[in-house]
Formats: sequence, C-alpha cells, structure tokens
Amino acid sequence: MKVRTFLADDEPVARAGLRAMLGAFEWVDVVGEAADGASAVQQIETLRPELVFLDVQMPALLGTDVLRQLTWRPYVIFTTAFSEHAVTAFELGAVDYLLKPFGPSRLTAAMQRVQSAIGEPAPVDAVERLSGALSGGPINRLFVRIGGALVPLPVERVSRFEADGDYVIAHVEQARHLLRLSLARLEERLDRARFVRVHRAHLVNLESVRAFKPDTRGNLEAVMLDGARVPVSRSRAQEIRSLGR
Repeated sequence: MKVRTFLADDEPVARAGLRAMLGAFEWVDVVGEAADGASAVQQIETLRPELVFLDVQMPALLGTDVLRQLTWRPYVIFTTAFSEHAVTAFELGAVDYLLKPFGPSRLTAAMQRVQSAIGEPAPVDAVERLSGALSGGPINRLFVRIGGALVPLPVERVSRFEADGDYVIAHVEQARHLLRLSLARLEERLDRARFVRVHRAHLVNLESVRAFKPDTRGNLEAVMLDGARVPVSRSRAQEIRSLGR
C-alpha cells in the first residue's frame, strides 16, 4: 500500500525537485501540490494524504497556519530555508524538517523516520501532537535526537536550558540535548510558573533549584539539585532577593 503524499511549496522548482527525489521511494504516491497556504488547506482536506511536505513561508498562510486550519491529520515534514520558523513544530512532534537546500541522502533519512512513524500507512493525529505549538499555550514536551531516533522528552524533566550560540542545550540529569531554536523563542513556549530566565543565557526549572546563594564574589547563583551552579544576572538577582523579603 502506497503512502499518499502532498507537496506544499510556493517555489515550482522546489516542488519539482522534491517530486523527482520522491520518485526513488516506490511506496510513495504524490497525489497533489499547492503553491500557497490557502490552496494547501483546501486540497489536503479534499485529498486526505497520509504525508504532507509543508513549506513554512508561503503566500496566504504560513505552514503552521495551514496546520491550524486542517481537520485532516497527516504526518508532516517541514521544508524551509529558515530553520527557526519550523523548529518549534519539529521539536513538538513533526516527523522531521528539511533545511533547504537538501539532497537525496537527507531526504532518505527523513523518509526512514516516516516509515518508522507510520508503520502501516494510516493518518495520525499530528495536529493534536502539535497542539502546544499551534495554540500558543505552554509546551509539555520536546522531541530530541537519541541515536537515530526522535524521542519525546517531558519538559518537566529538564533541569535547565542553556544558550549555545543560536541553539539551546537542554540539561536532563547527566544528559545534554541540542535543540535547534533560540533561548528567547523557547522561553515564549515554556510555563513561566516553572521555568525562569535567570540570565541571558540560562533558563532554570524552579523544581530543580536547590537554592539561590551568593558565589565567592557575592553574585547570586542558582544551585541546582544536580550540583550545577548557574549564574544569575544582577537584574534577576534583585527580583529573586525581593521575593524573600
């Protein structure tokens, strides 16, 4: 049984190239294409494909807006030249995202994830999996790479998030997971009652903080349950000290 597949991208060359590469997968049947978000919604609802390749930046509707409007639940692979626009949905449950330009080897890796996710070809509630990203509410899980697999990670298990250039490192016990989004973008999606920005480069889970203590220079730091010591900026230190008055 072939997996009915739909392509949504405003670039004709990109759609043609992707269609050509998908020809190498005999279990894939490309049933339609769209060049803008509104057409994508209409055709996906009509054709009901199991798999959708979805560009992020398209006329009329962004890729995430397309997902908001769908009542049909396909698997989704994002394709984009701007990873920051797709990464939130990816971390929350999209099968994969492909950063343009990508080639056959990268596509093959994504399609292997599709096969693992689908098993027997059938639609799943991908929109429900992405509900945190699409609704604007706090997220409750991330997806991290462990070996060759994408593994769901409950957000409450993360003791702290640390900026690493344009990316973020999630600290979970003794493990470190790289998330392909900025700390500022992540902060917008976290529960502010649990996760607090204590420094421009650090977000801490208050449930994982043993205490806030001054360091050897008198600067405040967060002492974590795992023994890590996280610096607290002066402005945040004033706010935290005021809580104890």
